[in-house]
Amino acid sequence: MDSTSAEATTARAAHADPAHALCLADVERAAAAVLPAEVRDFISGGSGAETTLDANRAALDRVRLVPRVLRDVSRCTTRTTLLGHPVRLPLAIAPVAYQRLVHPEGELAAARAAGAAGVPFIVSTLSSVPVERLTATGAAVWFQLYWLREPGRSLDLVARAEDAGAQAVVLTVDVPWMGRRLRDMHNRFALPDHVRAAHLATGPTRAHQAPDGAVSALAVHTDAAFSSALTWSSVAALRERTRLPLVLKGVLAAEDAVRAAECGVDAVVVSNHGGRQLDGAVPSADALPEVVSALAGRRCEVLLDSGVRSGTDILRALALGARGVLVGRPALWGLAMGGEAGVRRVLALLAEEFGDALGLAGCADVSAAGELRTVRHG
Repeated sequence: MDSTSAEATTARAAHADPAHALCLADVERAAAAVLPAEVRDFISGGSGAETTLDANRAALDRVRLVPRVLRDVSRCTTRTTLLGHPVRLPLAIAPVAYQRLVHPEGELAAARAAGAAGVPFIVSTLSSVPVERLTATGAAVWFQLYWLREPGRSLDLVARAEDAGAQAVVLTVDVPWMGRRLRDMHNRFALPDHVRAAHLATGPTRAHQAPDGAVSALAVHTDAAFSSALTWSSVAALRERTRLPLVLKGVLAAEDAVRAAECGVDAVVVSNHGGRQLDGAVPSADALPEVVSALAGRRCEVLLDSGVRSGTDILRALALGARGVLVGRPALWGLAMGGEAGVRRVLALLAEEFGDALGLAGCADVSAAGELRTVRHG
């Protein structure tokens, strides 16, 4: 997508009124109407046959809540804490790369929206806006780290994030290399000239594409930049290096969650990368209860990522034992639909839906949600 296409996308998005969206499906449709097909595929697609991508939603839909009645819910609150910091909603915006693909302000607009909503914004190593500009918005910013081939560069990025005022480090542990994302390969997807990885020296341009055959420039670039030698010793080195809370994102096995806690990790994100890495991996919602059980009594929070599309999904995650959730694609849809106002609308919808679900389930606060029983349908 060239700069002309980006300008056309922005012009079309200007006609979408975020206030008219009544649910995230409305936001997704509005985004689809303004984004070029290859960008829609980059955001929406998964790896392989996309079985895990589809399974994430199916797994959440199987969770049935058992509401309680005759409880005073006249003063429901959605406020809680994540990593010890107060939040207005048990939610953080997940790290998503290259957000200037969908709006000229990119991550800057999304971070401002997160700050206004009182939830953390997780900035990607592959952000198209530098971390310093994002923390300057006043939002609670967490820095997501991909382990690079030169470990010293990874630690330098962490130091940079600390100096900028980031509140946590989120190490992604499920990307030794990028999964085979067939939509991007068929599209021979590459970044336009105006979008770059602000924290790295180079980015996945068309120079990373082979002259023949289907290939994703992003996959070629990440294979060259990311280390496939990330191990528990790397986690230990990072834990020793940073004073910030450390989160591991991409944990599905209970054994790995326990090992993370033993390494001094402050939280794990139960995630299959939104169905974008190992196709056939267990849905995050199905893996969540076992991870929660394994970490019982340990000082390690559990968050859920992958497939969250409503306030009811947030309540489902909490009932299954999560402390909160990460939301990725919906924030991009909001950004495409209306920039900062679009992301604000996404977060407002999730807050409204979650508050509604919380009260209807007989829960006056977030802690009560963790006491709800669930039934697996089908």
